[in-house]
Amino acid sequence: MQQEGNTKIWTKRFISLFLTNISVFFVFYGLVTTLPLYAIGELHQTDKEAGLLLSGFLLSAIIVRPFSGKLLDVFGKKKLLVISIAGYFLCTVLYLFIHPFGLLLGLRFIQGIFFSIITTAAGSLAADIVPANRKGAGLGYFTMSTNLAVVIGPFIGLLLIQYSSFNVLFIVMSICILAGGILAVTLNTDDLPKPAHQGKLTFKFDDLFERKALPVAAIASLVAFSYASVLSFLSVYAQQKDLMSVASLFYAVFAAAMLITRPYTGKLYDTKGPQFVIIPGIIFFAIGLVMLAFVAGPALFLFAAVFIGFGYGAVTTSLQALAVQSTAHTRSGYATATYFTMFDLGIALGSYILGIVAVQAGYASVYLTGAGLLVFVFIIYLVRLAKIKSKKVAHV
Repeated sequence: MQQEGNTKIWTKRFISLFLTNISVFFVFYGLVTTLPLYAIGELHQTDKEAGLLLSGFLLSAIIVRPFSGKLLDVFGKKKLLVISIAGYFLCTVLYLFIHPFGLLLGLRFIQGIFFSIITTAAGSLAADIVPANRKGAGLGYFTMSTNLAVVIGPFIGLLLIQYSSFNVLFIVMSICILAGGILAVTLNTDDLPKPAHQGKLTFKFDDLFERKALPVAAIASLVAFSYASVLSFLSVYAQQKDLMSVASLFYAVFAAAMLITRPYTGKLYDTKGPQFVIIPGIIFFAIGLVMLAFVAGPALFLFAAVFIGFGYGAVTTSLQALAVQSTAHTRSGYATATYFTMFDLGIALGSYILGIVAVQAGYASVYLTGAGLLVFVFIIYLVRLAKIKSKKVAHV
């Protein structure tokens, strides 16, 4: 177990896990950005068919995610992390050789399974490694690895296909995830808590979900639904608004806003409480989406990225920390799996439903819908906060 007095976050194993997570999400975001172009330009598919490459990936992740918490308990978090990274690496290499679109969809589905287990294992290990009294800051710092990949993945991916080829892209991605796998092997997890029922492979409700984390995870799914408007439709919207020249800058500003504010929001979470981060985060996120809806030029477009970056980063990292803290330390894997299951479901539903909104009413309506949903999230969170406070008062 971790020593009570140890409050250091940036240990050797935390840095190794941080870099491993960057490699995983570097490949994820790099492929999310470039595979639609690959499908349309190289495989001669339609925009709709190209969109299936993300849907199939997320579908398998959503299906497998509830089981991943139990699998981590039975087989061990580090062991399953390493095995899943090996599978993720193999799938990345196979992009070099699989060209029929149907087989490519199957490959994406399989890779989504490994991605689901990797991210659950990495998130759970991060929660175990970070000192208990610095969960907000520690998990916030860990999430910065994803934030960095949001920029690095699309930037390098688009750069490689612009000046080289898709094969070079797939080779670079493969090398990156291989490096992440090597770092994962070096992780020392001997002192981390082990589940009492390790070795029993059963799938009751409590083996699939963490009940105490479900309310927070449900709120996170609504936030993810709104985020789908940015993840799935920003490039198309930028093209419509003749802003493609600054589209890559949007992701850079978006990530910079998350990275710059992360040390302060993490500290605020730990010292003042999650509501001091989540409430302003929701407000900023909603304002950013409204800005996008009415964007007319590059200045407002990039200014929206600042608001969305701060808001989205503050809310999601805080909700993840809340989900983990809602239950026992030995249930961190289940809490992490529950959180990501609901989050992935929110993105998948958001991509589909907001796609319908885009066809029927235009992309400005997509961002206004996302902002409206965040107002609803704001109300739900305030109601939940009021209930928690009333319970504490009644208990006293």
